[in-house]
Amino acid sequence: MKEPHQGDGGDLGRRVARRRAELGLSRDQVAESAGMDPGYVAYLEEHPGSLSRQALYRLAQALHTSPEQLLGADTDTPPGHAATAAPDPAIRPLGTRECLELIGPGGVGRVAFTETAGAAPLVLPVNYTLSEGAVVFRTAAGGVIARHTPGPMSFQVDRLDGGTSEGWSVLATGRAETVDDEARLARLRAHHTVRPWAGGERDVWVRFEPERITGRRVGGRHTRGQGGAAPPPRGAAGGPTSRR
Repeated sequence: MKEPHQGDGGDLGRRVARRRAELGLSRDQVAESAGMDPGYVAYLEEHPGSLSRQALYRLAQALHTSPEQLLGADTDTPPGHAATAAPDPAIRPLGTRECLELIGPGGVGRVAFTETAGAAPLVLPVNYTLSEGAVVFRTAAGGVIARHTPGPMSFQVDRLDGGTSEGWSVLATGRAETVDDEARLARLRAHHTVRPWAGGERDVWVRFEPERITGRRVGGRHTRGQGGAAPPPRGAAGGPTSRR
């Protein structure tokens, strides 16, 4: 028998409650999705305790996060370093529209380009936003990115959950150029707040125009109700008896 996940139950409960609040879900909704008793979800949020691996996985799925995040896993380790909970993940290609919807909220992506022919590509993180179908970010004047513009570039964003073997990756190829037009710069500054990934003076705005966008989504091949294992009876969540 596998040992249940032990740890600071109070911290686990706070993470569960915080994630549930972020999603705007009730305890009843989380319990229904995780195959647990609502009273047990309440108990987890309010008392120290422990969960079996199976119960932790179901709870993470219900909260659209990973077991590692609920446990407060170390952020200094690469994604997917832990054993996956889904034994047979499926891969599905994404269309252009789906890719744009996924990267639309903005956040942290990576740009890649080569400075000279035959050289290894440079891959650098950037905080970005979308503006009129283009990726926009800020960089330093005279820096390696600014020196490369105008020029060909690739842009990649992903969201991977090593605990559930679910996630997606979007890759775009195209050209990047610095925004020099004062009217366009004024519009960007007025409508977009882009916090640079690194500190220092980064007042050069770069506009990356995608020419080709591809993507992949990875997810568990089986889900509850589609050939997967049936959830355990309510209350049998691998922890103490529910308290109402």
